[in-house]
Amino acid sequence: MSAVVNRPRFADAEAFLAWEALQPERHEYVDGQVYPKTGALGAQDTIAHNTVAHNTITLNAYASLRPALKGTPCRIYCMDLKLRVNDKGDFLYPDLMVTCDARDRPSVEDRFISHPWLIAEVLSDSTAAYDRGRKFELYRGIASLTHYLLIEQDRPHADLFFKNEQGQWVLQALTADDAIQIDRLGQLWPVATLFEEVDFTPPAPPA
Repeated sequence: MSAVVNRPRFADAEAFLAWEALQPERHEYVDGQVYPKTGALGAQDTIAHNTVAHNTITLNAYASLRPALKGTPCRIYCMDLKLRVNDKGDFLYPDLMVTCDARDRPSVEDRFISHPWLIAEVLSDSTAAYDRGRKFELYRGIASLTHYLLIEQDRPHADLFFKNEQGQWVLQALTADDAIQIDRLGQLWPVATLFEEVDFTPPAPPA
């Protein structure tokens, strides 16, 4: 999210959803304010456009997780589906999320999900602080959420936050040589698969 869009105000979440359905672009809604999806809340009006690396990493994560979830009640969504963060009616667009909750089935609600257990975000320079800070704060309020994966796009590194048995969030730093172990997946998730076909070579300086 970035600059507030004309500061529209809505009576409730349904009013926001009805308004956004008529807009040509996606928007996030936090604390009663509307923000374009292309930026980040608190990014000082710096727009964070998705890059080739960002898109590739998100699709790699989707492709890696989908076989592990096949045959289970879980569903994986990326980039274009809203997440209702709380009963107050805050809405965000995570890069990727996984839900196994029957309340998130299309037959119940087709516009957003509300009960993910895994959320992944691909970091950019202008959104990293927000994704690690205020956005994570909002996500931690979701009772069903147990795993939050932050993936860097300029080096093969990721940070996995997971909730332990005491309800505390624990950080696990990951490199391309590591594998993510989540019992719910039933198999190891090699971190290297997130970065397949991603070129980390710095762009050449202009001549």
